[in-house]
Order: sequence, then C-alpha cells, then structure tokens
Amino acid sequence: MITFADFLELKEEVVNTIRKSISSIYDRIDQFWDGKPAQKAMSNMLVISFILGFIFYGLTSLEIIQVENEFFKNPFFAIEISFTLLLIMELFSLIFVLPKSVAQANLKQYELLSLIFLRAGFKEFSKIHDMADWSLASEPLRNMFCYGIGGLLIFIIVNYTYKLQKHTRLTLNDDDQIGFIHFKKVLALLLMASFIIIGVLDIISFAQHGENKLAFDSLAYNKSFEAFYTILIFSDIVIVLFALRYSNEYLHIFRYSAFVLATIFIRISFSLKTYESVAIGLGGALFVLLLTVAYNYFVDKNIDSDWDQRN
Repeated sequence: MITFADFLELKEEVVNTIRKSISSIYDRIDQFWDGKPAQKAMSNMLVISFILGFIFYGLTSLEIIQVENEFFKNPFFAIEISFTLLLIMELFSLIFVLPKSVAQANLKQYELLSLIFLRAGFKEFSKIHDMADWSLASEPLRNMFCYGIGGLLIFIIVNYTYKLQKHTRLTLNDDDQIGFIHFKKVLALLLMASFIIIGVLDIISFAQHGENKLAFDSLAYNKSFEAFYTILIFSDIVIVLFALRYSNEYLHIFRYSAFVLATIFIRISFSLKTYESVAIGLGGALFVLLLTVAYNYFVDKNIDSDWDQRN
C-alpha cells in the first residue's frame, strides 16, 4: 500500500522529470537560436528581403508589375520590410532573455522600443514625396526627428542602466533558485507558442486581405507587437506572483512589480501619436533607470546591515 510519504516522493520525482524535460527543450532551442548558423541565416534573410524589396520597387516603377497600393511604389518600402523582419527577430530573442534575468528582459523590451521608434522614423521619411521639401513645417520631417531623438535617448538610457544593474538572487536556497529558473523557462516556452500563434494569425490575415494588409497605418501596424506586449504584461504579473513563493521581501516584490509597470508604459506608447508615444517611452526608460539606482542603493544598504548584525 502506498503511503502518503511515498506519494509525495513519487510526486517530487514526476515534477523533477517534467522540469528537466522542459528545461532540456528550452536549452536546445536557446542553443540553436544563439548559434552562429542561425545568426548567419537571419542576416542573410534580412539582406535578401531588402534586395528583393528593392527589385520589386524597381519593377513597379517601370510598371512591369501593376500594384494599386502606394506603399509598394515608395523606394523606402524595402527598408521598412527589412526593419520589420529585424524587429520580429529581436522580439523572438526577448523570449530567451527572460529565464536568465527579469531585469535584463525588461531592458530588452526597451531596446525593442528604440528600434520601433527608428523604424517609425524610416516610415515618416517615406511619406516625404518631394525630396526638395525639407521645411520644418513638414509633419513627416518633425515626426522623423522626434522618433530619431526618442530612439537615441532610450538607447543611451538602456545602455547606462545595463552598466548600473546588480543581479541578486531571489533566494539563497539553490533548489528554490533552480525551481524559479525552471518556471521562467516554462513561461518562455509559452511565450514562444504565443509568438508563433500571433505570427500564424498574421499570415492568415495577409492571405485574406492581400496587399492591403501592408498599408502600415502609422504605428497601427504594430498590432502584433501590441498583442505580444500585452501577453508580456501578464507573464510579468505571473512572475511577480510566483516570486512570492520564494521571497516576500519588499525590495524584490516592488522591483518585479515595477517591471510590470515599465512594460505597461511600452504598451501604452503603441497606442499614442508620435510625440505622446515618444514621451511615454522615454518616461518608461527613465523609470527603469531610477528603479535600478534605487534598488542598487537599498541592496547595498541591506548587505551592510546584514554584515553589521553578524559582527
């Protein structure tokens, strides 16, 4: 007859087996994605997409190919396609940062936001039909400048924050720390599945609506990015709740909760017009920087306090 203790031991073995299997699946995908063959293939894909896009523009200009959508008749169409593919790849890379560090994953989100702003700047450039018109009264030129400065400032803030970051363990118990990492790997695989589903839905939508799907209404094209960032918000909340299992220390809980708010700032920026979008994005990046400075200060204070108590 199986006793309760035997049941608990069997349960622990099953859980550990599942954890190891999931961790193995994640590690193999991560190793493949970070490998040189995959990086080389992605680079080739970006180059080929740019060349094909430019060739397609040339064919439409010569009226060899007839298209109604003005988007394809712009010489910067090839740049936008290539930059969009780059953003998709960077978004996928974000998934693999999460199990390593929640703080780094949050900064990776702001890296993506800076690239999204640059991409939006390229799009504004494509709206200038008369290249002789460089007047400051030109709205596309003002928007392009705003997106460019916004992306640059976020780039500076993010890299400065990286230098300031201090990584502390959520728990001193090795088994608990491993369990927390395994949980984040499971979450990363679920995010990966969500990413693939969103991509498949985009392909289906493109097949149904044809070239009109590529109209790219300002940042409205970022519907897929919006959907994924919404999922990221919920995943961040799950991490906060799961972290309570290992530590209820206010310093850690506030930090993880603040990361959720930082992700929400990014999500909000997608829904706003140029100036408001850049302002919210910059505000969110500064928020993460101040959070990092404050966290480092109080972590050092806690370490000094613990040392004084031991001595």
